[in-house]
Parts: sequence; C-alpha cells; structure tokens
Amino acid sequence: MSRPTIGIIGGSGLYDMAELTDREEHVISTPFGDPSGPYVVATLRGKRVAFLARHGAGHRISPSELNFRANIYGFKLLGVERILSASAVGSLKEEYRPLDIVVPDQFFDRTKGRISTFFGGGIVAHVGFAHPICGHLATLAGDCAEAAGARVHRGGTYVNMEGPQFSTLAESRLYRQWGMDVIGMTNLQEAKLAREAELCYVTLALVTDYDCWHPDHDSVTVDLIIANLTQNAVTAQRTIASMVERLGAERTCGCKDALATAIITRPDHIPAKAKQDLAPIIGKYVK
Repeated sequence: MSRPTIGIIGGSGLYDMAELTDREEHVISTPFGDPSGPYVVATLRGKRVAFLARHGAGHRISPSELNFRANIYGFKLLGVERILSASAVGSLKEEYRPLDIVVPDQFFDRTKGRISTFFGGGIVAHVGFAHPICGHLATLAGDCAEAAGARVHRGGTYVNMEGPQFSTLAESRLYRQWGMDVIGMTNLQEAKLAREAELCYVTLALVTDYDCWHPDHDSVTVDLIIANLTQNAVTAQRTIASMVERLGAERTCGCKDALATAIITRPDHIPAKAKQDLAPIIGKYVK
C-alpha cells in the first residue's frame, strides 16, 4: 500500500477513529526516544493516513512528559507531509462556548523548559515561525468543521501552559487581559517541530469548558467535561475525515520549504551523528 501523507494526532477524548480501515500498527524508534505509542497506518476516505494517540493507550502520558520530538519525527519517517491535530482546550472568552471549535492561528508559550527543536548538538537552524499554523489547512479545517455542524471560530491565540495543573485564577484573568482566546497544554511544541520538519500543521481546539475565570466555573463537573470531550471527539472525527477527503496531493504553501534558508551551520562543520540522526529532516539540504 502507499505511504501515509496525512498524519492525525488525537488528543484527550480522541484515542481512535472509527472510520479507519485496513489498519497496520507501526512501532517506530527514533534518535530522540520512543513516540507516545504505535502509529496506526490506515485508510480514511480512500487515502492512507497515520494516526497517533497523543497521550498513549489509556491516556497515560502527561503533557509535560510527552516526547514531542519522537512523535513528529515518527510521522516524518512514515512519509507524512501534513498533520491534523485535535486537542481539548479551555475557553478564555465568553463567546467561545463549550463544544465550540477554535482554529487558532497563533500560540503563546507558557511552558517551562520543554525541548521543542530537533536542532543542537552541532547544527543550528532558525525557522520562521511568525505564522505557526499552515494557512491552507486552517481554512480547510474551519470549512469542514462548519460543515460538520460545529460552531467555529477562525483564528485566535492558544496559550500553551505547562500543566498538568490548571491555571490559577490570577493567571486565567491575566491571559484574558492579554487578549488570549483558548488555553491548552500540548500544541505549541508540535507546531514548532512540524515546521522544522517541513510538515504542514493545524489544530482543532475543542472547547470543553471555561477556564477558572468564569463565574460558573465551580458548577463544572468532571462528568460534564467528559461528556463534552466525547461529543467533541465525534465532531472532530467528522471534521478530520472531511479534511482528508478534500486535501489534494500537492502542497503549495511555504511549510514544505521551511528549512531552505534556515540552516546556518556550514555543512562541513556538522557532526556526522547529527547528519545521521536528522537525515529524514535535513537530507535534501545537507548530504
């Protein structure tokens, strides 16, 4: 069968996709350690895709423990060119209600020391990241989510906090004063690494609840959040399946050439190990 060119990362509540057929599990090891679990390479709407449950089987990996480099590197090894991500988020705006879908176009980093680059160890690269989301995928995500019946918000800023604890009230209020839109714990590192690997990336931010700033926050229960997660996952599956169906084979965005002018280290000064480890990522530029 053909290689998968579309990767899907399932977040909280989205641990599988019912429409996947002709499944094969691929266990991949990387120079950066193990991914969250096996990649399920399967057929979705007539195309080969690779699905990865971000938090592993049974949701056993905390956001702070995720091996983002291994996850993205594994997709690259499989031949993936685009990543469609789904993530549960809290809302920082009254008008972004539970069960809404936000397609953010910006990130704000509040993490503490997570590794979010493939480079180092003798090779330096600086990719452009002013626009961290693939614009083509973002437009398609919004269109498909609306067609799936979701109330959609296009654009906005996703605050990536460290976790695993939720925000303090002071933090939540400050993010609102800054004009942030949603808050989550996982997407920024994925987006940075996808850009370095020249993969298109978009996220469906699935609103499960209001963050603690909201006056009704104390009335939110775990049961309610789980119910929202379950409903969001159904909408996300329909949206992602529609996106896969509508995606063309050719990429015309700048994501595919993100490293073209980014590697600053002279090729003859790059250590052999770095060349070997990063060959799937830098191979078309550095031999």
